[in-house]
Amino acid sequence: MKVVAILPAAGLGTRMAPMPSAMDATAKTRKPHPSKQFTDLAGTPILIHTLRKFAAVDGVSEIWIALRENEIEGFRERLLKEAKVLRGKKVELVIGGEHRQQSVQNALNAITAAPDDIVLVHDAVRPLVTGEIIHEVIEAAKKYGAAIAGLPAVDTVKQVERTSEGAIVRATIPRAGVVLAQTPQGFRYGVIKKAFDEAAADGFMGTDEASLAERSGHEVAVVMGSPRNIKITTPSDMDLAEFYLRE
Repeated sequence: MKVVAILPAAGLGTRMAPMPSAMDATAKTRKPHPSKQFTDLAGTPILIHTLRKFAAVDGVSEIWIALRENEIEGFRERLLKEAKVLRGKKVELVIGGEHRQQSVQNALNAITAAPDDIVLVHDAVRPLVTGEIIHEVIEAAKKYGAAIAGLPAVDTVKQVERTSEGAIVRATIPRAGVVLAQTPQGFRYGVIKKAFDEAAADGFMGTDEASLAERSGHEVAVVMGSPRNIKITTPSDMDLAEFYLRE
């Protein structure tokens, strides 16, 4: 049984871009802001931090990274500098899609795996994931067929109705039955490939990989994530990630 990790990294990450200033608006040329996954975190691109975490896990044998087509060659050059850190792991690059689901689908279509092999999908911009969490998801996916890292909700959760003037609370959801999903999310290859193929045939877009497995009729187990396993989405997340790295 082998373990394959997929890192979808084709997004633009527009929420990371700084707001344009008046000077920017009048400038004839502006330096393009790097995609979120290529933004430096403590001097190293976020995606490289994430890649190193999976390369360090003995059980992971292959890592597939979905990138925008125009970013593949430049990243391939960067991989040459990571040769020692990758510890001989097979790293493949595949063209991503316009949406995360399409990027993962492209990687699933490219890999060769047996039905019981394990596929992990992890946000490229969750660079603080630990080897322990990765291992726990792998073991749970082997046992149950599908598993995610998640955190129990600590705040009160409200269900709301969106209106033109804001939102109105319609219900309070007992937080004992709520978890906040993280990644990695792990599956037997046969489970996740079937779920993705069904979603593609029906034109269904899910919120994450687990939602597709759920839709396909497969139960998904939850293992404990970490408050530090943050997804870097905004500049303030960068500040927090750098603080954690310094500790």
